[in-house]
Amino acid sequence: MNQPQASELNPTRDDFAALLEESMGDSSLAEGSVIKGKVVAIEKDLAVVDVGLKTEGRVPLKEFTLPGQESSISVGDDVEVYLERVENALGEAVLSREKARREESWVRLEEKFKKNERCEGVIFNRVKGGFTVDLDGAVAFLPGSQVDIRPVRDIGPLMNTPQPFQILKMDRRRGNIVVSRRSILEEARAEQRNEIVAQLEENQVIEGVVKNITDYGAFIDLGGIDGLLHVTDMAWRRVSHPSEIVNVGDSVKVQIIRINPDTQRISLGIKQLEADPWEGVEAKYPIGNRITGTVTNITDYGAFVELESGVEGLIHVSEMSWTKKNIHPGKIVSTSQEVEVQVLEVDPQKRRISLGLKQIQENPWTAFADTHKAGTEVEGAIRNITEFGLFVGLDGGVDGMVHLSDLDWSRSGEEAIQDFKKGDMVKAVVLEADAEKERISLGIKQLGEDPLKGSGGLKKGTRVTCEITKVTDNGLEVKLSDNDMSTFIRRSDLSRERSEQRPERFAVGEKVDGVITQIDVAARKLTISIKALEIVEEKEAVKQYGSTVSGASLGDILGAALDKAKDDDEDEAPEAEAKPEKAKDKDDGEDDAPEAEAKPKKAKAKAKDDGEDDTAKAEDKPEPKKAKAKPKAKAKAKDKADTPAEDDGKDAGEKDKA
Repeated sequence: MNQPQASELNPTRDDFAALLEESMGDSSLAEGSVIKGKVVAIEKDLAVVDVGLKTEGRVPLKEFTLPGQESSISVGDDVEVYLERVENALGEAVLSREKARREESWVRLEEKFKKNERCEGVIFNRVKGGFTVDLDGAVAFLPGSQVDIRPVRDIGPLMNTPQPFQILKMDRRRGNIVVSRRSILEEARAEQRNEIVAQLEENQVIEGVVKNITDYGAFIDLGGIDGLLHVTDMAWRRVSHPSEIVNVGDSVKVQIIRINPDTQRISLGIKQLEADPWEGVEAKYPIGNRITGTVTNITDYGAFVELESGVEGLIHVSEMSWTKKNIHPGKIVSTSQEVEVQVLEVDPQKRRISLGLKQIQENPWTAFADTHKAGTEVEGAIRNITEFGLFVGLDGGVDGMVHLSDLDWSRSGEEAIQDFKKGDMVKAVVLEADAEKERISLGIKQLGEDPLKGSGGLKKGTRVTCEITKVTDNGLEVKLSDNDMSTFIRRSDLSRERSEQRPERFAVGEKVDGVITQIDVAARKLTISIKALEIVEEKEAVKQYGSTVSGASLGDILGAALDKAKDDDEDEAPEAEAKPEKAKDKDDGEDDAPEAEAKPKKAKAKAKDDGEDDTAKAEDKPEPKKAKAKPKAKAKAKDKADTPAEDDGKDAGEKDKA
């Protein structure tokens, strides 16, 4: 018999490691893997499992059963467990049935998620935002919104009960699984809805139960599918809220109005089961007929009046009052008030009836137009002042308007309106009353006579006195002293002499006289001329004091007129005649004749402007020397305003004789 060698009797550490590796090399027992084992014993709440190692491992019994179920494990059963560690500090293997089931479940659930298949699980705990579900070892999250189609108040009946779920999301790296129970119910509901909808038809009458009520209608359960009963389809009359017709839990008979095959929405109606009250409405309510109704609703644009059950008409705000405009209908009528109205228009296609409330009363505009013809004087209080005139309250509650242009004859409307204020009593004249347009035109200035018309008015050629209100480069703005009418005197009308046509000669507040040369009644304008007044005065002076034979100038004539006015005694006439001769001899001297002969053409033109009669011209023509003497006389008259016309006439005659 062979004796063992010394190396075999004394093995080294390396030999022991090699033997151990050889012993464990062929084994499939690796940490972090699922291995098979056998239950060799059960101790209280632990199961002793032998997985072929030198020692056994212990696993809690609760890991072998689903939540809420009793353990059915027994000695001798083969089980799969997860090997966490081969040996712990006590020399036992660390095993886990739960982790083994989880690994198995993840593999199985990934295959179902790829195929979009359902899986079975149990809701066993509530967490924030939802619940936890055991999917045969794998723990998944069930959001609260995915529990049921409608919010669930009591989750108790669903706890610890196996149910189908749909996997929505999986993340193995994070160990996250999200499932849904709602999607399973919606699929079942959709199948059920399809079956029910296929059995329903439009216009079909069925019974249902009121399931829910909203502000716009009620949902009716038709036996697995809901239909909407809109508030407008509950009754032919106006319904403010669905609770007036139905209550939750009521059994109602409805008619299917419409079925949408795409969305599977069903519209229901109750009023369709009754006769339509709008049939023959034109014959019931002819236009112009007066009827009594009840106000059911008031809006900003009018009031609705119920004529009979299911038939309403609208009184527009413009048809409520003849005189009250821009007022809320609630200030004229109130809800539930009975009112008498007149039918204005009927449209059965649009289901509209237009009613009028003001037509029941007398039209105050027509009454006023009948009793107040144009020219009638009225009185009332100013109700409102606008940028275009005054509104005056008149009899019958109507208003008349005084336009700016009808406030004053002389002043502008913007200036005249400043004299009035709201509430003042004013008198006016009716200019026009249009009942159809509800318009009354009044005038305040028509109470007085138009200064441009009538016997006492201004006429062309009338002499007037004006007060200067403004001096401009083009003339003078003046105001007539008699009637405050404003006008303008042009620069060319300020004087006959061009050198005197200067506006700066005048001052504001100064009074000047002029003659009306033109009147534009339509434009309310006057043309006044100082130049024309000078011409008129010259003609009058020539006519009264001048002589057509003597050839006296305007200055001579005016001088004689002034002297005659001063000297009332005829005995002083020789003395007056002597004075001009002295002045003439002193001023003129021997140059009179040459000067008179030097400007014959100018003297003739001057004599023509001064308005000398044709007889004087005829007498002067045959004697050229006399014609030459006349200009000299006129020139002297301008230099000597005090020289009487008679003396100048004598001197001129003596010169002509010489």
